[in-house]
Amino acid sequence: MEATAAVLYQANEPLRIEKVEVLPPGPGEVRVRIHAAGVCHSDLHVMKGDQPMKMPIILGHEGAGVVEDVGVGVTSVEPGDHVIPIWRMSCGRCEYCLSGRPALCDVGTQMRFTGKMPDGETRFRNAAGESILHYAGVSTFSEISTMPEGAVVKIPKDVSLDHAALIGCGVITGFGAVMCAAKVPAGSSVAVFGCGGIGLNVVQSARLAGATRIIAVDRAPRKLDYARQFGATDVINASETDPVEAVKDLTSGLGVDFAFEAIGLPEPIEQAYDVTRKGGTCVVVGIAPPSARAKINVNALVYAEKTLKGSIYGSTRPRIDLLRLIDLHRAGKIDLDLLLTRTYPLSQINEAYAALERGEVARSLVRPQEV
Repeated sequence: MEATAAVLYQANEPLRIEKVEVLPPGPGEVRVRIHAAGVCHSDLHVMKGDQPMKMPIILGHEGAGVVEDVGVGVTSVEPGDHVIPIWRMSCGRCEYCLSGRPALCDVGTQMRFTGKMPDGETRFRNAAGESILHYAGVSTFSEISTMPEGAVVKIPKDVSLDHAALIGCGVITGFGAVMCAAKVPAGSSVAVFGCGGIGLNVVQSARLAGATRIIAVDRAPRKLDYARQFGATDVINASETDPVEAVKDLTSGLGVDFAFEAIGLPEPIEQAYDVTRKGGTCVVVGIAPPSARAKINVNALVYAEKTLKGSIYGSTRPRIDLLRLIDLHRAGKIDLDLLLTRTYPLSQINEAYAALERGEVARSLVRPQEV
């Protein structure tokens, strides 16, 4: 089947909009028509070469769509079902899946780093007949994508596919960092370094958890404005002041109970750790280049009993928590309308990423059906 996709052939070059062949789903696979795909920094890291991947590759990991066809043995979905792709699929059999940590699934991890399906092959071909790699097993920057059954979760058909796409990465990652990784209790103080799509969801999830002081830190005034709208009680422009000193000033010199880093750079990781008070927890959510190293005061781990931890996919169970987030949105607890700043046709995906880099959006979507 032919589809239009955005293909990356070389880092630091624009995505190419072209026709690709999408192979039919094999056993245990599904074919999904993608209706909305999130413009996320994780894909940008690959586009800029910060996260090395073999190419050509079709990026995109945050999205939502409708199942068009299923392979032999698929039982959880059928044609016509609405789904959210899971960008770190869970096999349901490995140690991590069985222990309730599906985001660490061995099969999903292998797919992420090889760009191939579990059988070691791909389901995309370009006009020259060359194999095109998958990103995170789902490649939502294609009008149609074939993926494993374990990489989709069925959602109610009355849920907006735009809203569903947002939930698929930025929302669940920010929500999970607060609720699952940190387990922020009511009355806590929180600092959030980086107010992009994930950071803003950390902010609104901290508000939902009952945090009484939520300090947002960023260098872009527009992102700090968004943070206030999502529930930040204080904002700090890190381009104008030392954020560590500013956070300490706001907390009587103590620091915060919980600090979150949602950028993926050594300096803000160090800053987030430094503003974590004695006995507090610092959670790193941002994806950094493989060579990145942060300098941490190791003695503080002991003498101050700080906790430093990482979190992928918000340390959630996507098959359960994606549906919980839909219910929270319906109950008015999670704001998705404020989060969605712009939408673009697939042909303008490079413009969408330029706007992301300029800090103009909270979150934006591309619609592969609109070329």
